[in-house]
Amino acid sequence: MQAATARAGANIALVKYWGKRDARLNLPAAGSISITLADLETRTTVSPLPDLADDELLLDGQPASAGRIVPVLDRFRALSGCDLRCRVETSNSFPTGAGLASSASGFAALVVAADTAFGTGLDLARLSEQARLGSGSAARSIFGGFVEMAAGCRVDGHDAVAHPLLEAAEWPLEVVVAITEAGPKSVSSTNGMNLTMSTSPYYSAWVDSVPADLDRARRAVVAKDFGVLAEVAEASALKMHASALAAQPGLIYWNPATVACLHAVRALRDAGTGVFFTVDAGPQVKAVCLPGQGARVADRLADVDGVVQVMESRLGAGAGVLA
Repeated sequence: MQAATARAGANIALVKYWGKRDARLNLPAAGSISITLADLETRTTVSPLPDLADDELLLDGQPASAGRIVPVLDRFRALSGCDLRCRVETSNSFPTGAGLASSASGFAALVVAADTAFGTGLDLARLSEQARLGSGSAARSIFGGFVEMAAGCRVDGHDAVAHPLLEAAEWPLEVVVAITEAGPKSVSSTNGMNLTMSTSPYYSAWVDSVPADLDRARRAVVAKDFGVLAEVAEASALKMHASALAAQPGLIYWNPATVACLHAVRALRDAGTGVFFTVDAGPQVKAVCLPGQGARVADRLADVDGVVQVMESRLGAGAGVLA
């Protein structure tokens, strides 16, 4: 056994993932399509050590609960036949737990590092499955560029894995992230999904609408049709939030700056800029732009009252080992 370091990019769902058909296995109720980012990333080192009694986690240099990573490491221990506990050191290049997919990049980096540290040699589909067991959206961060996640139909979840649709270099869109609140969100994605599933009268309609969105988005990605992708992505985000708003109590992830950014993106598009918005479970706005349009969008969103930081990113590669 040896220490291994891996990186993985955060991903942004364009056709959203919101709700599970099996919470224990993190099986999604419907598929999703996402883009993987190059410049918002997690780096994780997994060190199996003989002198540790329990797994340890350092998050951005500070001790943190290892509760969510222990089952992931247990699976690699079982696969390898090695029972060593691990010290896991992980850091994000962006705010943690604020609606920027830190769990997606975090678990993708964790499983890739653990695969190397324990010498299990899993293929990409199985790495995607292991990442999904840690965080549903992490399955997509195993791959780069444009990625589709299958809901699958098997009870054991082996077919609920992601696969690539288009490499980043083939359609190098740009992404601008407007951070409107830097702290952790008040309701986690998992708790928000569970509340929506159990109480929202709109939830079943949301799930029923996803297959048609997936088909349109998939075709738009292959054809590089930005206009159609913009229509599908914005509608998917708004439908997801509509289902959450109708939960009891309603989930209001947005703040005034979030709404102002949505209006700013639409105004930019009306004026001829190639851009559309999407928003995950949190107050941050992600603006997806045609190549060469990101700087203009970033300047505009930085001027929105309440935006505390603007980050720009290219599309990037999937998770990989660094050392």
